Amino acid sequence: MSQAISVKVSSRFQIAVPQAARRRLNIKRGDRLLVDIQDNMIMLIPSTTDYAAKLAGLHREIWQNLNTHEYLQEERNAWTSSSNG
Repeated sequence: MSQAISVKVSSRFQIAVPQAARRRLNIKRGDRLLVDIQDNMIMLIPSTTDYAAKLAGLHREIWQNLNTHEYLQEERNAWTSSSNG
Protein backbone atom coordinates (compact mmCIF):
# COMPACT_ATOMS: atom_id res chain seq x y z
CA MET A 1 0.00 0.00 0.00
CA SER A 2 2.28 2.77 -1.21
CA GLN A 3 -0.54 5.04 -2.39
CA ALA A 4 -2.71 6.95 0.07
CA ILE A 5 -6.33 5.83 0.39
CA SER A 6 -9.09 8.30 1.24
CA VAL A 7 -11.55 7.47 4.03
CA LYS A 8 -14.62 9.39 5.12
CA VAL A 9 -15.24 10.50 8.71
CA SER A 10 -18.77 9.53 9.77
CA SER A 11 -21.21 11.71 11.71
CA ARG A 12 -19.95 9.90 14.84
CA PHE A 13 -16.33 10.78 13.92
CA GLN A 14 -15.50 7.18 12.96
CA ILE A 15 -13.46 5.90 10.04
CA ALA A 16 -13.06 2.45 8.51
CA VAL A 17 -9.53 1.07 8.16
CA PRO A 18 -9.09 0.23 4.46
CA GLN A 19 -8.85 -3.44 3.55
CA ALA A 20 -5.34 -3.06 2.11
CA ALA A 21 -4.09 -1.64 5.43
CA ARG A 22 -5.88 -4.34 7.46
CA ARG A 23 -4.32 -7.08 5.37
CA ARG A 24 -0.82 -5.63 5.37
CA LEU A 25 -0.81 -5.04 9.14
CA ASN A 26 -2.85 -8.15 9.97
CA ILE A 27 -5.51 -6.10 11.78
CA LYS A 28 -8.44 -8.24 12.89
CA ARG A 29 -11.88 -7.42 14.26
CA GLY A 30 -11.61 -6.42 17.92
CA ASP A 31 -7.92 -5.43 17.68
CA ARG A 32 -6.90 -2.19 19.34
CA LEU A 33 -5.03 0.62 17.61
CA LEU A 34 -2.98 3.35 19.26
CA VAL A 35 -3.71 6.86 17.98
CA ASP A 36 -0.65 9.10 17.83
CA ILE A 37 -0.53 12.67 16.52
CA GLN A 38 2.75 13.80 14.95
CA ASP A 39 3.29 16.95 12.91
CA ASN A 40 -0.44 17.39 12.13
CA MET A 41 -0.75 13.73 11.10
CA ILE A 42 -2.78 11.00 12.76
CA MET A 43 -0.88 7.72 13.08
CA LEU A 44 -2.83 4.51 13.75
CA ILE A 45 -0.52 1.91 15.25
CA PRO A 46 -1.57 -1.69 15.92
CA SER A 47 -1.45 -2.23 19.68
CA THR A 48 -0.41 -5.38 21.47
CA THR A 49 -0.62 -6.77 24.96
CA ASP A 50 2.23 -9.22 24.34
CA TYR A 51 5.15 -6.81 24.35
CA ALA A 52 7.73 -9.57 24.82
CA ALA A 53 6.65 -11.19 21.55
CA LYS A 54 6.63 -7.84 19.78
CA LEU A 55 10.17 -7.00 20.95
CA ALA A 56 11.62 -10.49 20.35
CA GLY A 57 14.54 -10.28 17.94
CA LEU A 58 14.66 -6.49 17.97
CA HIS A 59 18.21 -5.23 17.29
CA ARG A 60 19.55 -8.75 16.97
CA GLU A 61 22.47 -7.37 14.94
CA ILE A 62 23.94 -6.00 18.20
CA TRP A 63 24.36 -9.55 19.54
CA GLN A 64 25.38 -11.14 16.22
CA ASN A 65 29.10 -11.67 16.92
CA LEU A 66 28.83 -11.99 20.69
CA ASN A 67 28.70 -15.10 22.84
CA THR A 68 25.63 -14.22 24.88
CA HIS A 69 26.30 -16.86 27.54
CA GLU A 70 29.77 -15.44 28.24
CA TYR A 71 28.39 -11.89 28.22
CA LEU A 72 25.68 -12.81 30.70
CA GLN A 73 28.17 -14.54 32.98
CA GLU A 74 30.45 -11.48 32.92
CA GLU A 75 27.50 -9.25 33.85
CA ARG A 76 26.52 -11.57 36.71
CA ASN A 77 30.11 -11.63 37.95
CA ALA A 78 30.26 -7.83 37.82
CA TRP A 79 27.11 -7.55 39.94
CA THR A 80 28.39 -10.16 42.43
CA SER A 81 31.81 -8.50 42.82
CA SER A 82 30.31 -5.00 43.18
CA SER A 83 27.90 -6.14 45.91
CA ASN A 84 30.78 -7.73 47.88
CA GLY A 85 32.96 -4.65 47.69
